[in-house]
Order: sequence, then C-alpha cells, then structure tokens
Amino acid sequence: MNILDVPTGSADEQAVRDARIVLGTLVEPGSRRLYELVTAHGPVEALDRLASGREGGQLAEAAALRLHGRPPAEFAARLWERSDRLGVRILTPESGEWPARLADLRHISIDGPNTIDRDTYPPQCVWLRGPHRLDDAVERSVAMVGARANTDYGAYAATELGYGLAERGWTVVSGGAYGIDAVAHRAALAAGGVTVAVLACGVDRPYPLSNNALFDQIAEEGLLISEWPPGTAPFKVRFLVRNRVIAALSRGTVLVEAAARSGARQTLRRARQLRRAAMAVPGPITSEMSVGCHEELRREPHEPVRPVATVAQVLEEVGGIGELAPVPRGADRPLDGLDPVERQLVDAVPRRGGAYAEQIAADAGVSLRTALAMLPSLALRGHLREHGGGFARPLPPGRTA
Repeated sequence: MNILDVPTGSADEQAVRDARIVLGTLVEPGSRRLYELVTAHGPVEALDRLASGREGGQLAEAAALRLHGRPPAEFAARLWERSDRLGVRILTPESGEWPARLADLRHISIDGPNTIDRDTYPPQCVWLRGPHRLDDAVERSVAMVGARANTDYGAYAATELGYGLAERGWTVVSGGAYGIDAVAHRAALAAGGVTVAVLACGVDRPYPLSNNALFDQIAEEGLLISEWPPGTAPFKVRFLVRNRVIAALSRGTVLVEAAARSGARQTLRRARQLRRAAMAVPGPITSEMSVGCHEELRREPHEPVRPVATVAQVLEEVGGIGELAPVPRGADRPLDGLDPVERQLVDAVPRRGGAYAEQIAADAGVSLRTALAMLPSLALRGHLREHGGGFARPLPPGRTA
C-alpha cells in the first residue's frame, strides 16, 4: 500500500494542509501563541491573519521575516515540491497516520519567561523519511536517551535494552545524537526492529554528520522525523524543543546515562509532565555519567522515576496487563524447600562431627518432641545423615564416612 501523504482531497482539505505546513515553517515549533491562534480561527484563517498583518506582535513579525513578501500559496507549493524531490513526506494533524499522542503536548505548558517551558505545544506538521506509517511505528514504542559521552557501562545497558525491546516488537525512539542515542538506534536495527530518530534539523541534513551511515539505515528501515522543513540547520535550542516530541511519541522514556546537567534529563522531565512512564538505569556511584540518573531516582513520590535494569522491567512499566517482570532470584539452594523450624534444626547440627537429638533441640530452641519428629525426615531427604546414634551434616560429594 502506498502510504505517502501527498496533497490530495478537496480544495478545503488541501488549503488546511498548505496552511499547516506554512505555519510550521514560518513559526518555530511548539509556539503557544500560534497554537491558540489556530485553535481560535483554524489553520487557514490563522495563516491569513499572520500574512496580511491583521495579527500583530512578535509572532507576526517573525513570520513576516520568513515569508519575505511571498504569497503563502507560493510558499506552500515550494515546500511540497522540495519535499517531493527529496522523497520526504509531510504529515499534518489531519493526516491518517498522525499519532494521537502528540495532542497531549497541549497540557504541559508552564507560564513564565522561559520559552522552552512555555512553548511546548503540538507540531503543526512533521517531515518524515522512511517506509513505515508513523502512527503504527510508535504505537508500541519506548524512548531511550542519555549521555553523548557515554561509558562502556552505558553502551552495554543501551544495547541490551534497545536490542531486547526491538526483538519483542517494540519501537525504539531516540534523538540520533552521539552516545546513548546512537547505541540505542543501532541495537534496535541489529535486532531487525524499527527505530525512530527525532531530529532537531531537516531530515535531509541529519546531525551529527558522523552518524550519516546510521541515518541512512534508519531512513531505509525505520523513520527519520523532524518538525523543521528540509534544509533547516541544527541550533542548540532546537534540541531542547524536539525533546518534548521524543517523550510524547513514546509510552515511556528510559534515561540510560546522564551527567548532572545532561539535556537528556529534560526529555525524562517531559515524560513525567505527560504522565508517561519515566525510568532510569542505575549506574556505578563512582561514575559522573550516572549522577543524573541517580538524581532522577531520588525524586519525590508525586514525581516517581522507576529504576530499571532489564527489558522485562521496562515492559512492566509501559506494557499492558500481564506484562510483569519476573522477580529476580538467586540460584536454588538445597535448604530452600525447608520450613523455618527445619532450617533451625539443620543450622543447629555441628559442621564437624555430630550431635544427639537432645543437644540439637536445645541449640535450635525447639522441643525434644519436635526434634525427634523432624530429624529422621531431614536425614531421609538428604539434608542430614545419621551418625553414631545422632545426626550430622551430609558428607561432601565423593567422600565416604
């Protein structure tokens, strides 16, 4: 089935799509003011108000600079043409494969002067490269983020989790950066699974450049996604802006490694704000790259971050009913099946030589009647042996009395 989202449908539908992609290009993603404008007037009217000057303020001024006097229809046509030439798809909220989870971003905005916390609203559109439907790819997905300067420990943890999740049919979402992001993407691809890289630049010029081979493989076997049109450069602030999309697309986020001031911690914060599962991998207390994880794990109960060490534990947090992680157990021991009184009796038998029932009962703190009833049974089951009228510990393997 051809899943390319090309401009088809009625003139009204096409006008909405055109307006969405122009708005998404003229205004930086996440804008609260733009979201409110579109909610109040619809995409077409919102664009007309910005382009005609009927809408004032900084938003209109910034949009006018990018529009540069061109008619919005011409601007949209150029965006469609360039995307088609590059093999890039454009999705809007009206598209069939638009993930419903992105709408949750409208709930996490925080009032204040910090635009990163205030402008957290859903995208107007996204650009994609890759063979999969976006909604299907992220339906069962987990975000994995962490330090760029990861340690061997972090690489091991990200590989185990990324490979294991993909092997079980879960999509791994990350940001395509150096370190943990790249390790998680590669692990998912190695398992034959799907991975989604959410970029802070155009999908035709993914960053960092040294990950080009990885991005090409993701474009062939997974998905590259961006809120910015092709050709857009990666600015520092855009990495923080896109983090909200990584968290919103996924059922939960795992912080694998993070220094105290790691930007990856912001992605985990977005997951908490969205009421998604927030998880962190504990690390060595001597490692600076685990300080951020440990700080997240110390959060108050109303903002819980769960420690995870295995794929099963991650799936217990994000999966459905019945996907519970097995309780870790050590190796079975010979005395595991004994009840507490039987254990007391065995512990009371000297490790060298033997003892009579009376002495064993006294040392164990049980009645002689109880000892006389239980000691022969313990000997029959191999936990003790009869010895000179009393009882002793079993002989080591290969040794005879």
